[in-house]
Amino acid sequence: MKQTILARRYAKALFTIGQEQATYDQYNEVLQGLAALYASHPEVADAVTNPMYPMDVKEKVMQGMVASMGVDIVIGNFLNLLVQKKRAELLPEIAEAYQSMVDGAKNISHGNVISAVELNDALKANVQTVLEKLTGKKVKLTTSVDPAIIGGIIAKVGDLVLDGSIKTQLAGLKDSIKGRE
Repeated sequence: MKQTILARRYAKALFTIGQEQATYDQYNEVLQGLAALYASHPEVADAVTNPMYPMDVKEKVMQGMVASMGVDIVIGNFLNLLVQKKRAELLPEIAEAYQSMVDGAKNISHGNVISAVELNDALKANVQTVLEKLTGKKVKLTTSVDPAIIGGIIAKVGDLVLDGSIKTQLAGLKDSIKGRE
């Protein structure tokens, strides 16, 4: 079960401290690394979240990870606090929320482009340039292929959706023909 609001609160608290100390990029690297570790090694997440383990064991595991990463005291205390408050399972969601805050601070948006066929690098760069001009932000693109759109592309950046797919154009044409009958 996602607890996005709670994760966002923890991320915002850490982000505020990170901005004050100009270390938010370093904190982001730590959080993203731990989120990846949780995903790739579920036993690590289990070691700090399983209610069957006593609290002192979970704290020692987290302290060991913090010591091995060599992070500063603020992020170390933050991670230990997550274990003590039984919120360590929120770490991937906290990392995701924190990443969006860092991107917001750096004026970066994430976009998705869906096309009927795989786009070449030149076309991806062209689409990225157009989206950056439209949004006024730097855009990081992810691409996917969906043959169902027949042709063209669908570009999404935040709330902006540009649908230039043949499928949508055909649906619009169908609606206009039906309206005349």
